[in-house]
Order: sequence, then structure tokens, then C-alpha cells
Amino acid sequence: MRAVTGYEEKNPDITRQLTSGYPRFLVHPFARQLAEIHRQAGRTLWLTSSARMAGELAQYLGAHSTSSGQAHSTSSGQAGAQIFAADNLNGVSHPESAELATRAKAFLQNVGGFLSSREAEDRLVRLGTLPAATPETLFAGDAAAEVKRHLRPAFPGVDDADFFLASSGMNAVYAAFRALAELQAGYGRTVWVQLGWLYLDTIAILKKFTATPGDYIYLHDVFDRAIIERLFVEHGRRIAGIVTEVPTNPLIQTPDMPWLAALARRHGIALILDPTVSSAFNVNLLPYADVVTTSLTKYAASEGDVIAGVAVVNPASPHAARLRTKLNTLLEPVYPRDLARLAAQIGKAGALLARVHDSIPRVVAFLEGHPAVRDVFWARRAESRANFDRVVRAPGAVGAMISFTLRGPLEKFYDRLRLPKGPSFGMTTTLICPFMFLAHYDLVTSEAGRAALAASGLDPNLLRLSVGTEPVEDIIAALAEALE
Repeated sequence: MRAVTGYEEKNPDITRQLTSGYPRFLVHPFARQLAEIHRQAGRTLWLTSSARMAGELAQYLGAHSTSSGQAHSTSSGQAGAQIFAADNLNGVSHPESAELATRAKAFLQNVGGFLSSREAEDRLVRLGTLPAATPETLFAGDAAAEVKRHLRPAFPGVDDADFFLASSGMNAVYAAFRALAELQAGYGRTVWVQLGWLYLDTIAILKKFTATPGDYIYLHDVFDRAIIERLFVEHGRRIAGIVTEVPTNPLIQTPDMPWLAALARRHGIALILDPTVSSAFNVNLLPYADVVTTSLTKYAASEGDVIAGVAVVNPASPHAARLRTKLNTLLEPVYPRDLARLAAQIGKAGALLARVHDSIPRVVAFLEGHPAVRDVFWARRAESRANFDRVVRAPGAVGAMISFTLRGPLEKFYDRLRLPKGPSFGMTTTLICPFMFLAHYDLVTSEAGRAALAASGLDPNLLRLSVGTEPVEDIIAALAEALE
């Protein structure tokens, strides 16, 4: 826990030991190395996934961008942000400034706009800075077709034209939100509803990119039909859409999707649904959504070395035709080597899930029966079970995630625990993290923040466990040892 808090507080004793990390949170070493080669003295350079993304970042930082292919000054001259473009490499530079750097990094993290680490590596090889790319198994054929082939059973009846691969799950969420927000604004609908506590970057997108602060509404209780109905009655003509995860992250709660979808349709409200927690292979959400967005970093890329996502348009949506057009222009493309790596792994997702589904009930039973554990959240928890069973594809298909809280101190348990620790999930490797500390440290460490978490039913000391493919006896033994 000392390392966790040191990372969050940018303690140099901790941060200098972090050579790499989840690439939307820590800029990959290859990307940093490439940026250092191209940056001008006294300026910070952020490399982006495309020229379009560079333009968005420049605009976000307050720049007035142009597009003739070279680095351009903003209206504030050399003091402002500049678009960088050279040899088909794109980015934005700005004067060295902690405030600008924080804003730029947060934007690219939220919307999934960083340059791919594999693209950075390939460019360093071409420059002669690296001798060769890291050896790895890649799919040799049409990688996009292979990925869609494996996704198709999760979205029966959908044509290839309705699959939109993205550079990350967050970029899929961002593009779907932007597309539907633009469409709905044409009807005077600008209000967006966050249903349940969602992943931090999804929350950030809704807060940052709605038209005004009043156009963002948060409903914390996914089960409270009366509150949802009242909101629709009061604001139905202004509500553009609802964004929710099914189940949610990290409380793993599932709303009543047939009821919610029917209510939304009656009021002309769009639905963006994200099944990442349990995976699209386990839950069938497309019949209820206008668009389903999900991270392929989880489950599909089970070795934890690829970031990718997908948006899938429901062909029955009244917005379908225009959504297809807009998503084509808004999504960031997957770098070809990332796609080839994903295609080499995605066929293993079924075996991963089968193994995990055998283990999850045993881990849940152990945690629920242990006196040191206060509360356990999973897809089939009593309050969510009926709703989850309405969308699940097969009995026992729950995904890899369990969240739980303790009766005793977090630090003692976490420091004793001999399991791999990290912020992702849906991998062959079991991973555990003090999720609220990593995702919402600002809330965990302030009185007002802790009150906000409590109002949403969240314990600051909640732990999020992703069960992997190791022998379940070993996972339980490690938990038992740390709980002593």
C-alpha cells in the first residue's frame, strides 16, 4: 500500500521504479523515447494515435490548429500548444508546464488517444534506435476479419459493417458518446445520464464533454425504478442518452435491462451499454442498446499485452445508419500490429472464461464465509442475480471480477497478500488491486470525497479481484494466508 499511495502522490522513490504500466495511465517507454527524439527544447510533446486526435487535443488545450502538415503555432504564438506532424507521426507540443501536461495526459487517457506502443517501437526500429521489435506471436492473415469472426457469436445477426474496431475500449465509449450526442443534439436533447458508478474514464467523458454541467446527471442506484421513471417524466424530452455498464465497475451491479430499454425507447432516449466487466461473450446486451461498447483489452487479449476496443451498432436502432457514418469518422484505428496480436489471442477467450467460471463460485464462497470479509460483490449477488440472469448467455457465465471489503485494516491484508497486483482484469493471470485508491485517490483521501463514495455505496477500501487461470486452490490459499 505504501507503493500504491506513493504512486498516486508521485513520490519519486516509487515513481522512478515504474518503468512501465497500463499505457493509458503511464506513457509507454517507447512512446516517451520517440517523443524525446522529436520534441523541441523547452516543450513537452504528446504523440497521438492520429492527426485527427492531435487536432482534438490541441483544441482541448485551447489551441487554434491548422492542417498543412507541419508543426503550427496557436493563436497565442510560441507560448501555446502546437500541432506536431512529421513522417506520418502526429502529436501536440506545448511549453513545459505541469498544468498543461496534466490536462493533456488526462484528455488522452480519457478518450484513448495515445500513440500505440507497438507503433512507437516500430518507428524506433526504423530510426535505428532499437535493433528489432520484440518477438511475439502475430496472426498472419486478415487480423480484423479474424477478430470479428470471434466476436460474431457474441452479437448474433450483426453484419461486419456494424463492428467498429477501436484503439481502446475507452475510445469506443468516447466515439459512441460523441456520435449519439451529436445526433441527439439535433433534436434538442443534450442531457446525459450516468446510471450507476462506472469506470473512472467513462465518468470523466460524461462530465467533460456534455454541453454544460447541467447536462450531466448521475443516478447512483441502478435498481431504483421510481427515481429513473421520475427523471424520465421530468426531463424525458431533454435526455439524449443513458450510459451504463452491465454489470457496473466495481460494484458489479446489473440494472433490469428489458425494463430500462423499453422505458428509454418510449422517451426517445439512446442507450450506450458496456459489458466489459463480465465480457460480451457472457452477456447479451445488443437487443437493448443503440450501441454496445466494450474493451477487448480484457478477456479477448487475455495475456494483457494489447489495448483495443469495439463499438457494435444495433441495426434495429433508429440511429443505426447515421451511427455507422459517424463512428467511421470518430473512432481511432487499431495499429496493425496491435490488431495482429489481438487476433492471435482472441480465440483463447472461451477457454479462459470456462476456467474462470469454474473457479469464481469457489472463491466467492470462501470470501463470503470468512469472518474477516465484510461484503462480497459479484455478478450473481442476490440483489443483481435476477437482472443478470435476464442478459446472461449461459448458467454460470459470470466473468472474472469479484469485489470485496474487509472488517480489518486494508494495508495489513494487502501487504501480506501473495497474489499479482495490478489494475486490469480478464487475464490468464489473477490480479488484485485496491481499486478506489488507484481510480479515485482524490475521493479516498478527502472527507467530502469519502462522503460522496459512501452515498454511492462504495467503501474506499474496496478490493477488486480478477480471478485468473491458476489453480483455484492456490488463489484461495493466498487469500486465506493474508486474511489470518
